[in-house]
Amino acid sequence: MSESNAMSDQSEEDAAPGSLHGTILPITTDEQYQVAVEKAFDYRGNVSIETVDGRKIEGYMFDRHRDVDEPYVRVIETTTSQRVSIKNTQITSVAFTGVDTAAGKSWETWVKKVKQSKAHGPDVP
Repeated sequence: MSESNAMSDQSEEDAAPGSLHGTILPITTDEQYQVAVEKAFDYRGNVSIETVDGRKIEGYMFDRHRDVDEPYVRVIETTTSQRVSIKNTQITSVAFTGVDTAAGKSWETWVKKVKQSKAHGPDVP
């Protein structure tokens, strides 16, 4: 599967390590669809979904339904805040267009901060 950074307004040097920001995942097979949707669902930024009829839907992917007759994803559109359902058979690509708010922030970093905070004693109101 090829990946492209063609849609990024951020250079690769500026992107957080491990971030998908700026990546475009084309979809021509079921396997590519599964990979793209899982990555988009885990991504903590907006994605842009291109459909077979040429539409581009930008927003936050908050839900996906894999185990139904016609699998689909749900996106909160950026411009209207409406929740839109898109069937997987309609998706031709997923682009990671929004900044990944979780990029560079790992579970280990969070745990370290909590431990440091507890080492200084309980918070006193």
